[in-house]
Order: sequence, then C-alpha cells, then structure tokens
Amino acid sequence: MDVLIDERLHIDTPEGARLTLSLAGPLPRGMAYGIDLMIRGLILMVVATPLTLLGRGGSGLYLLLLFLLEWFYPVLFEVFRQGRTPGKAMMGLAVVHGNGAPVGLSGSLVRNLLRTADLFPFAYLTGFVVMLVSSRQQRLGDLAADTLVIHVPASQTRPAPGDSGGEPPDWPLDRGDQLVLLAFHDRGPRLSEERQRELARLAYPELNDDAALARLRRVVNHVLGAA
Repeated sequence: MDVLIDERLHIDTPEGARLTLSLAGPLPRGMAYGIDLMIRGLILMVVATPLTLLGRGGSGLYLLLLFLLEWFYPVLFEVFRQGRTPGKAMMGLAVVHGNGAPVGLSGSLVRNLLRTADLFPFAYLTGFVVMLVSSRQQRLGDLAADTLVIHVPASQTRPAPGDSGGEPPDWPLDRGDQLVLLAFHDRGPRLSEERQRELARLAYPELNDDAALARLRRVVNHVLGAA
C-alpha cells in the first residue's frame, strides 16, 4: 500500500516493511540539473581546444562526446552511483523505482530518453507542468519508467558509524531483499539496539549478536553504495 502525506510517500512492502520516502519537487531537481549541466559544459570546454587541433576527426569526436554526455551521463551515474548524479548528490537527491528499490538500467534509460518529451516546447515546461499535477512529483519520463526523485538524508549516503564500508551479501539479492534492507536502514535509528540485534540474528543466525549486527549494517551500506 502506498500512502502520500505532505510529500512523504509511505510504502508498505510485501515483506511487511515500511519505507518512508520524501519526494523532491521541481526546485531542488532543477538546481541539481543545473549543476550537472555546468559539469557537462566544463568537460566540453576542457576537451574542445585539444580536439580542434585534430581537424575534422576532432570535430567528430567532440560531437560524439556531446551526444554521450547529453544522453548517457545521467544514466551512468544513476545506475552505478545508486541513483545520484553529481548534481543530485550535491542536492541530497536520488532516483529510485516507484516501490523504493534502487533504480536499474532500464528505468534510468527510459526516464532519461524521455527528457525530450519533458523539454517540449522549451525549458522543461511540459515536465514542470506534469510534476505539478502528479501526486508523486513525477515528470513524463518518471511516469513511463515508474521512477521517483527523493530527498536522501545525509545518514543514508554514508556508512553507519563504526562500520567499515560495505560488504556484498552472501545470497542472491533480489528487489524484495533490497527493500527490506533499505527499510532496516530507514527505521534502524528509531529501534533499540537489542531490537536491531534481534533482526540481525534472523539474517545471520550463525553469528553472535554483535557480529550479526555489524555484518547486516555492512550489507545495508553495500546496497546504499558504500562498497
């Protein structure tokens, strides 16, 4: 069940976990896009002069780089940096699937390729209007890909204190597992240490309490991109 209250989306997963997502509106998303636009422009400025020395071949390489930066720069970061381009990371935003799971390649491709429709007729006017009327602050690309842009608390962008980075799980991680781990990270600070150890023992019954909790936190960090 999805519940939207004051731009906070509560998602109850089939596993019984509840995720609370804070939806990002047009202003922070626009600022993040502006930062990414400046980064792409800076890259083009740095390589422009050397490429012009190569003549027509250099011009072709410049146009190829321009194409790749325009269409695949966001996809690369969203897929391999847990939904965060540099601009989104600076603004504390991230792209996720509509159920709260980390965004995948297909979702990122769809939402970014449909930016052409959101740009129509100019300056993202269509995307802006659609976001205003969408209950989940989605532009056309997000609606087609079933993705959301959310605010990510600072605590969710770095490893938990006392844990040394991330560690891949020792089982095949499906989307349901990702949602449960994200829910554990979201609700963990509000749980007692004993309750956290109890949950960790369910995942790692072969370990003692402290070792199980530390390992579970490292796996959560891996899902969050700390690995």
